[in-house]
Amino acid sequence: MLRIHDLHKSYPTPQGLLPVLQGVDLRLERGGSLALMGESGSGKSTLLHLVAGLDRADRGHIHADGRALHAMGERQLAQWRRCGIGLIFQQFNLVGSLTVADNLAFQARLAGRHDPRWEAELVERLGLGAILGRYPEQLSGGQQQRVALGRALASRPPLVLADEPTGNLDEATADQVLALLLALVEGSGATLLMVTHSPQVAARLQRTVVLRAGRVHPGPGDVP
Repeated sequence: MLRIHDLHKSYPTPQGLLPVLQGVDLRLERGGSLALMGESGSGKSTLLHLVAGLDRADRGHIHADGRALHAMGERQLAQWRRCGIGLIFQQFNLVGSLTVADNLAFQARLAGRHDPRWEAELVERLGLGAILGRYPEQLSGGQQQRVALGRALASRPPLVLADEPTGNLDEATADQVLALLLALVEGSGATLLMVTHSPQVAARLQRTVVLRAGRVHPGPGDVP
């Protein structure tokens, strides 16, 4: 599903270029789940954004679901973001002017994959039936993140990218949201790449790698 080779990314600063990724190599098999760990500023979110097509690498290769992302133009990358991935953020990023029901359907409609039956199943499994008419500002953090999970999965993307998806939740709510995410990803056959700082969260995924000094290193028990 995902193959990254010799990926480099730097950012300009007043003191000169700041290297963040310095030759990242990574593989993730279809249907697998991988936790990406590392200290703050190690480049975890940068790597996720490159895979999402939200930013461009300085050099290197990203192949995802049979596509060469590094060779794509802006229009192709926009199509990849609509149809190839589901994004889940720490800050939820729901559309404030849309109801829960409309937020759930938003990504799937953009991708041309709106499936009322699958959406109804997501609503049931995520426990959203009683709040479909509410707006994000009327929801708790846990409710907002469950809506964000449903939105990301509604289009049945082959690859789900999650950036600290439980980072803003209390421990009990985080456990519930993580369990839902893993069950729904497995049930849909998607592949999951998750950025997390939590060893407890990482342990729930199949593999863990650590981003350090601009490169990926095996995590505990990792077998690439």
